[in-house]
Parts: sequence; C-alpha cells; structure tokens
Amino acid sequence: MDFKDLKRAPAELLTPRLRLVRPALQHAAAVMDSVNASLDTLAFVSWGRQAFDIARAERFCTNNIGFVERGEALIYFVFERSGPNAGAFVGNLDLHHFEFAVPRCQIGYVGDARHAGRGLMHEAASALLSLGFDLGLERIEAWCDRRNQRSIAFAEALGLKSEGVLRGVERDLQGQLCDQHLLAALKSEWRPRERISRAA
Repeated sequence: MDFKDLKRAPAELLTPRLRLVRPALQHAAAVMDSVNASLDTLAFVSWGRQAFDIARAERFCTNNIGFVERGEALIYFVFERSGPNAGAFVGNLDLHHFEFAVPRCQIGYVGDARHAGRGLMHEAASALLSLGFDLGLERIEAWCDRRNQRSIAFAEALGLKSEGVLRGVERDLQGQLCDQHLLAALKSEWRPRERISRAA
C-alpha cells in the first residue's frame, strides 16, 4: 500500500443513516456550530479548546482539504441522511499517521455532543475502518490520552483491542508529558457491522 491507494478512496460513503463526505469550504458554518455546541467535550482536542468564528471554521476546512489533497490523511465529515435531523452535522473522522511499509495508520474521531448516545459516530467510524482495510491497511490504531476515558470507551465499542499504555510518549495541550492508551484493530480480525455503499 502507498499514497496512490489513498487516492482510490471514494469521495462519499453512505451508511444506513449517514453520509460521509470529504471536507469542503461549504461545511464551515456547520463545523463552527458543532464545535461551539461541543466545547465542553473537546478538552483533549487541540483545535477544540476555543470557540470558532466563521473565519476560523473556514481555515479548519481549508486545512483539512489540504491534508487530503497531500495524502497526509483521509478525512470525512459526517451528516445525517434523513429523518427530522436530515443534513445535520454529526462529526468528523480521519485516518492519519500512515506507515505504508506495514501498512498501518491511526484513526481519529470527534463527534457533535448534541448527537451523543444515538450510535451515529459508531456507525460512521465502523464505515471508515472498513474502508481503510479495503484500501489495504493491515492495522488501524487509536491513540487516546489515558485520561480521556470517553475516547477509550468509544474505541473499545468499535472493536479495537487494548494493547497497553505508552508512557510519556507525547506532550498534552499544556505541554506536559502524557501517556497514550493504545488500541488497535487488525484486518484479519475485522468484521464490518454496517452496510456501506460508496460513491466515486
């Protein structure tokens, strides 16, 4: 697997309730609204520690577009497909830190707090894991700050297995050394739980 394989990733993924699309500048207002409604849950997210205005949201979207175009990450913004919340922004997901020699990467996920408890981010993240393995990845990891129990529980619910703690491996947002809880899923073990369709 290499950079060219990432280019095969579809622009859109559809699950029973969701539409996952690549980031676009037109998403800025939805991103701003989501971040500002979820600040209390974003303590471990580097870009989620202060409110967004529209200019900052546009920069966020532009940066995400650049990461995708340069092959540094696969990023999808998640929206509800139907029902009373049709079109609502649910969160964003990404695959990043690719090591093509293995190949492996890490998964990231940030959900809108207003939709918590409905299983929507679980549905979206399951779709992204399936896509990653279909593209040729053999291993997908989640690195969660050891103090971030919500993130760890989410990864476990997805089926990633705990592999231990990496002590003092990174610095947190205050510049202090912190531990990362490492979880991972292997392609040989992964079983998708949602029906997924893909657009070109």
